[in-house]
Amino acid sequence: MEKMNEFFERRVNGYDEHMLNEVIGCKEAYSEMAELIPQNTKTLLDLGCGTGLELEEIFKKFPHMSVTGIDLTMKMLERLAVKFSDKDIVLICGDYFRTSFEENKFDAAVSFQTMHHFPKENKLELYKRIYSSLENSGVYIECDYMVETQDEEDRCFAENKKFRAEMNIPENEFYHFDTPCTIENQILLFENAGFENVRKVFRMGNTTIIIGQKGK
Repeated sequence: MEKMNEFFERRVNGYDEHMLNEVIGCKEAYSEMAELIPQNTKTLLDLGCGTGLELEEIFKKFPHMSVTGIDLTMKMLERLAVKFSDKDIVLICGDYFRTSFEENKFDAAVSFQTMHHFPKENKLELYKRIYSSLENSGVYIECDYMVETQDEEDRCFAENKKFRAEMNIPENEFYHFDTPCTIENQILLFENAGFENVRKVFRMGNTTIIIGQKGK
């Protein structure tokens, strides 16, 4: 296993091609995510924004949107900044689990293929903070790698736990290892964080989009 930041730094040059051409469903999901953002959205929080592939589609629909993007990897953010030098965008190089979000600031929040690397308890606390950061009726749209069965989920988390123990990796250090949840468990995490009307709206291969709303 590699440290999360180092993993993506080593792969920044081929990242866009990999996501668009090698991960089943991602190319379609970038467009789908943009279509799911409500028409009145003016401010967006993008968690794990990477090189901004999802923003390419979002800015086509919302060219004047104000975006705050957070990512661990500076090289990814540098690539994103070049793409969108003419956009209203604030980039933060950091860990979104430790980054403060202003309450009631954003109309919408998104994340794309990033949450499947982390424990459920970490995600739940993050989702609660995302919820607080949204305006009333704001939406959180998550595209991620999700599995069909509890057995698949359990096996991935068990393997991760085994490897971390063998490598003596502290719990608070993030290493790149896939620990996808089932769709049902992801929906439950959203609901436990306070989101309403949570539902799956897209799935191709293991690429899945879930959406939840703050209030009705």
